[in-house]
Amino acid sequence: MIIGIKRIVQNFQNRDLKKYISKVTDINDLEPKMEDLSDEQLKEKTTIFKKAIQDGQTIHDLQVEAFAVVREASKRVLGLRHYDVQLIGGLALTDGNISEMSTGEGKTLVASLPSYLIALEGKGVHVITVNEYLANRDRELIGKLHEFLGLTVGLNIPQLSSAEKKEAYNADITYGVGNEFGFDYLRDNMSSKKEDQVQRPFHYALIDEVDSVLIDEAKTPLIIAGKTSVTPNLYRVCAKVASSLKENTDYIYDKFTKATNLTDDGITTIERTFGIDNLYDIDHQTLYHFVLQALRAKVMFSKDVDYIVSDGEIKLVDMFTGRIMDGRTFSDGLHQALEAKENLGITEENKTQAMITIQNYYRMYPTLAGMTGTAKTEEKEFQSLYGMNVIAIPTNREPLRIDRDPSLYLTKEQKYQAVTTEVKKRHQKGQPILIGTSSIIQSEAMARCLEEENVPFQLLNAKSLEKEVKLISLAGQKDQVTIATNMAGRGTDIILGEGVAELGGLYVIGTERHESRRIDNQLKGRSGRQGDPGETKMFTSLEDDIIQRFASEEVEVLQPKLVADSTGMITAKEAYTLVNKAQVMCENQSYSIREYTLKLDDIVNEQRTTVYTLRNNVLQSKDLLKTTTAMIKSSYTYFIDQYCSDHLLPEEWALDELESKLKLLNIDVELVAIEDIDREEIDSRIHQAASDYIARLHDSIGDESLDSTFKNILRMSIDFHWLQHIEEMNRLKEGISLRSYSQEDPIRIFQREGFHLFEQMYRNIELDVSIYVAKAFNDIEHSKTM
Repeated sequence: MIIGIKRIVQNFQNRDLKKYISKVTDINDLEPKMEDLSDEQLKEKTTIFKKAIQDGQTIHDLQVEAFAVVREASKRVLGLRHYDVQLIGGLALTDGNISEMSTGEGKTLVASLPSYLIALEGKGVHVITVNEYLANRDRELIGKLHEFLGLTVGLNIPQLSSAEKKEAYNADITYGVGNEFGFDYLRDNMSSKKEDQVQRPFHYALIDEVDSVLIDEAKTPLIIAGKTSVTPNLYRVCAKVASSLKENTDYIYDKFTKATNLTDDGITTIERTFGIDNLYDIDHQTLYHFVLQALRAKVMFSKDVDYIVSDGEIKLVDMFTGRIMDGRTFSDGLHQALEAKENLGITEENKTQAMITIQNYYRMYPTLAGMTGTAKTEEKEFQSLYGMNVIAIPTNREPLRIDRDPSLYLTKEQKYQAVTTEVKKRHQKGQPILIGTSSIIQSEAMARCLEEENVPFQLLNAKSLEKEVKLISLAGQKDQVTIATNMAGRGTDIILGEGVAELGGLYVIGTERHESRRIDNQLKGRSGRQGDPGETKMFTSLEDDIIQRFASEEVEVLQPKLVADSTGMITAKEAYTLVNKAQVMCENQSYSIREYTLKLDDIVNEQRTTVYTLRNNVLQSKDLLKTTTAMIKSSYTYFIDQYCSDHLLPEEWALDELESKLKLLNIDVELVAIEDIDREEIDSRIHQAASDYIARLHDSIGDESLDSTFKNILRMSIDFHWLQHIEEMNRLKEGISLRSYSQEDPIRIFQREGFHLFEQMYRNIELDVSIYVAKAFNDIEHSKTM
């Protein structure tokens, strides 16, 4: 143990690590004492810790002893003892950091330490994984340890009932799939009863594969959508029109941002096709939306890359894992546009009912921590968005993996041939090989090359999901050749078979640079786990997608100077620098997209927080009458300003219309018949009449029927107008980027116009509530007199 600590201090002179070293020594010193405890005495420690917290101690006061208890319990329950480096990882996680730990270093066991400690506070701990398999696995494995120590453990996965979810969330520690936690938050804020809400207030979240959850998946917001009827013919017509449009003539496609917009010629073509004068006229807003979605479906999404067609359905593919995203569809007509493009049956359209970005969901947790093998390249983003530092945790054993120099080829065909040659050579001696690809198309192209050379292999992509975990776990066996999308089987250890270490360990081949260096590093990290030997090599070509998108012009300039050998491998160092530059440009672009999406959602998030707070207060019956009264006052003030504006002369005031509107609010006041009435008297008379009505409302509070009616009116009015507002904000967002061409800042425009839309929405809520409350009050009063 002491030797391990000394090596860490010597090799990692890092101030972030140094502060944890003394605590690890203290935990190790407690080990003999813990070993002497009976099982019952060890379990009793949980009760003692909880009592200490109630008496004013903090988790940091208990940290050393609590970690020692978990380590001892793990030895007894799981037969696994935490290494010193795993203790360091756990200490870093307790402080709300990211523990960067290499593949195979036992991150799952590390999570048992902070989750136990923080669960002692009784406020709930969420342990978040990237898929259902890992959530189930971790709950079963580490859950045994926590249950042995007297904590309750829950599992939150899709398709559970509200009662089952509530039970899972009320547990001390809740394991689950990341997106499901976010969807539950949205569903809670759509529920009609307080009892139907399942989540507790946020406290602490520990995210496994934190880069995948907070970076890779953060481009796409979490959306709950409701089904609405569609017009199949319009989708099909728009798909046909879009297919005839020509790039750079009718539309522009930006390869950097993967965004597309119609040109003036394209707009003219659309107007001529549909026989309209102005596509941007408000009457044609829906048509414009349909055409734009059809165009996006054509140019932004590729079959067998972004989606597959299976059983007559469009099934979306996660670009980072290569997995099918079961049950996930695009909203606002984009999914139907893809169906029309592929000439499939048109399903019902999803209309957004609730939405939040990944970033804004997780920023609601007071403390957030995470684990991954690769986070340093995005450390600034983690710091700025989530306040998390990345702590590089040393490996338990010295790494032995060899990363070979990359090879760059002129064409894709030459690249695939070089990979095939390399695989044949290594396979002949029995060395296991894992070939990482970035898409289904690429994995199948690689498979065809190996088939032609009679090299046996296992193909692992989104089309063979059920075999994923098993195939990945076997990838380290002798003679095994596995082709997989880069992230397939993440979280599953590849253990070397007998005699494989002597052959050089697992040989990982990358067939294309990914959009992030981090993903490439994750692929490499599948080899050389826990001090095993291993090798990696990256193969790329000038025809690869990332080069074509971000360095095509530079390639043209460099082309005459390129020298290649007989296999097509380029020897010029400048070309390799170009590949690195293209990848960094792609990373910067991806960050810009995430940043832009977040800035837009930050604006919506303020509105969402206001509406959800109001809605939850209504469900909890907090200040119900106070809320209603404020809305009534705001409504009659709005009517006064509308019909007796300061910009009008008194003789121009529409007092008859004002009286009529006020009667809808139960404010019965005579204004028309009064001669020489001025604004002050109007305000006074209306205020008095309104006060009388509000007083009657106050007297009726406590009437169960009236209280229930008020609550329903408020909730339904909020929901109706909020859903309309979401759609309006989405439409505003859809065209906001075009404003940049007129030298306007899209973010500021979205903020200004979004605020105006929000004011209108809130006023409509106030008016609806005031009118429907008045009607309900009159109906109840009338029923009492009968």
